Amino acid sequence: MAKKVVATLKTGTGKQFTKCIKMVKSDKTGAYMFKESIVPNDQIKEFFDEKK
Repeated sequence: MAKKVVATLKTGTGKQFTKCIKMVKSDKTGAYMFKESIVPNDQIKEFFDEKK
């Protein structure tokens, strides 16, 4: 099943999206967490500019 998902992301409309991962510091504990999301290519800059 995973091969089909990867194959569909590489063709067709899948090229219009990117998986973005950024490190975010928690206000409560001070530890770092990873926030990941699949965003459209034209919204990548907004994903990394937002604070949380």
